[in-house]
Amino acid sequence: MRVSVETIYQALYFQARGGLKREVQAAVRSGRTRRKPRRDPQRRTPRFTDPMVMISDRPAEIEDRAVPGHWEGDLIIGAAGRSAIATLVERSTRYTMLVHLPGGAHDAETVRDGLLTTVQTLPAHLRGSLTWDQGSEMARHHQFSTATGMPVYFCDPASPWQRGSNENTNGPLRQYFPKGTDLSNHTPEDLEHFAQELNGRPRKTLDWDTPAERLRDLLTT
Repeated sequence: MRVSVETIYQALYFQARGGLKREVQAAVRSGRTRRKPRRDPQRRTPRFTDPMVMISDRPAEIEDRAVPGHWEGDLIIGAAGRSAIATLVERSTRYTMLVHLPGGAHDAETVRDGLLTTVQTLPAHLRGSLTWDQGSEMARHHQFSTATGMPVYFCDPASPWQRGSNENTNGPLRQYFPKGTDLSNHTPEDLEHFAQELNGRPRKTLDWDTPAERLRDLLTT
């Protein structure tokens, strides 16, 4: 016979009465005397009211970076989670745009408005799609897509590598935005300056071109 771990725990907790209760409490690492209920992940309350389109449904042309204009996004969070800056990285050129969030707020409405303001500065052929994680700041993703024509694809939970370009960019950005600082102190002009500096750095993955040079080529062809 094979006995599952869950069966063993249930048997222990079933006997945790009277004097045995203290013994079980001392023996079990968690210190509990009853089993903590586990929620069925299939019955988890959805994070968003609008349905998500997962990254597994993203077209192959986005995955292999063959077509420019597809972006990855994320938030850089400041001290105590009270401020934030949104980052956008174009997948084929690694060009970075920094999104100012007034007062550092990063609720769904503020992030939606910030992304709209930034993305609408791009020509239409560079507004292809956006890939993001499942953070609650993207709860207004459907409104963003309706206004821009850009579908939003969501990564699987705890899978930052699915936004590899963005993750690799957030590291160098911490040079400008150290952890534990108040990001609301940075003005839109500050963010534009930092982004220009980052986009002026040659990249090995671009054959030592800079993201700014690659984007310039896209804008002039």
